[in-house]
Amino acid sequence: MAVAQRSVRSHSAPAGRPDDGEQRSTRPDLKVSRGGRRTNAVGDGLHRILTWTRSRRAPLVHIVLAVTFLVASLVGSLMFRTKMVENSFEQTQIESSISELTQDVEADQATLDDLETSLPEKAEKMGMEPAQSSVTIDLNGYKASEGESK
Repeated sequence: MAVAQRSVRSHSAPAGRPDDGEQRSTRPDLKVSRGGRRTNAVGDGLHRILTWTRSRRAPLVHIVLAVTFLVASLVGSLMFRTKMVENSFEQTQIESSISELTQDVEADQATLDDLETSLPEKAEKMGMEPAQSSVTIDLNGYKASEGESK
């Protein structure tokens, strides 16, 4: 004789879980996918992102804020890098002009030194003689005449 198996079913919920009265499926939700390719890949990607945000608990606003922050950070870093390159270029130009001016000053100083050393020879050729003693003029007691003060 064949004995039928007995099964015990209870409608009570385990502790910590409310009784909904219906059993939930552990299987994932199935969706119908469309065949073929779309020509608008950006629109398809945007549609998938919107569908994903609606199915999750994270609202679309948080994602938009995160993307905005990332774009702002990228633009800010590019602007900062551009300014740094401009400053570097300006610094290089200033350093080269300082170097050029330093060379000009050194050349002028060498010319001045040559002129000072050749001055006594030129004076002798012109018939000048070196002074025997130094001459000083004291202007402390000088008084201007009345005709010169006007």
